[in-house]
Amino acid sequence: MPGPTARSTDSTATADARTAGARTSGARTSGARRGGAPYAGLSGLAAACHPLPAAAVTLFAAVLSAAAGQRLPAAVLTVAAVAAGQLSVGWCNDRADLRRDLATGRRDKPLAAGAVTPAAVTRAAALALLLCVPLSLAAGALAGAAHLAGVAAAWAYNLRLKSTAASPVPYALAFGLLPAFVTLGLPGAPWPPVWLMAAAALLGAGAHFANVLPDIEDDLATGVVGLPHRLGRRRSAALAGLLVLGSAAALVAGPPGAVTPYGWALLGATAGALLLAALRPAGKLPFRAVLAVAAADVVLLAAELRP
Repeated sequence: MPGPTARSTDSTATADARTAGARTSGARTSGARRGGAPYAGLSGLAAACHPLPAAAVTLFAAVLSAAAGQRLPAAVLTVAAVAAGQLSVGWCNDRADLRRDLATGRRDKPLAAGAVTPAAVTRAAALALLLCVPLSLAAGALAGAAHLAGVAAAWAYNLRLKSTAASPVPYALAFGLLPAFVTLGLPGAPWPPVWLMAAAALLGAGAHFANVLPDIEDDLATGVVGLPHRLGRRRSAALAGLLVLGSAAALVAGPPGAVTPYGWALLGATAGALLLAALRPAGKLPFRAVLAVAAADVVLLAAELRP
């Protein structure tokens, strides 16, 4: 197990220096922005919501809704609720990470680069969260509670749990409850099959490990010590692969009946993609491999859940 506490202590002076420099640069950028185009901050706000993961999860919810047979008005509300929840989580994440992003010189992050103000991101996160509540409850009390529990877990991760050994739990809970949000909104409020919730939870936990890999050193330098940081890059990369492979296996083996040719192909492609990603655990490849597997999973789910 690595020694994150020692590394964090050794890098305090460097982090403080970077923070001061980044804040000065941010102030200059902010002043320039106020004198620039009136829509300059909108692109920064859009980039700060983590658009790729937010769009992927929202698309996943849309496919689930269609595959489960939701009527169009209900499906629209479901997708809108998930989109609002994802936007709130993304903006909350960037706002909560601002101090650490400044300390590590993350110029690729809109807030740290001064492309949008902290106040704007805070307001956007709060507004998206407020919209998420009635949109979620429009699907029914039980369905709404399931979705809001997942969103609450994601906010808890951003604000506290990402720095603890329980860091994968919010991902597993939020992803695992997403199918429940969809099916509980159907007439009769049925729960989804256990294999589907398990597959979604495993995929979420795997995505957490894969997403952390490129930023482990920066996280450790600013005091973020989640489970992947405690395990180290190599073991976390291996665990991410096993979790995602387990998710694919649950989707393939869970439904009744014989495994389809597409199911076998999905397992083989998943294993190959994860093996390739394991060769480069320090880059973005592991997380992109997880997204690719998730896309393939969506196709299988659409076929399995079709009424």
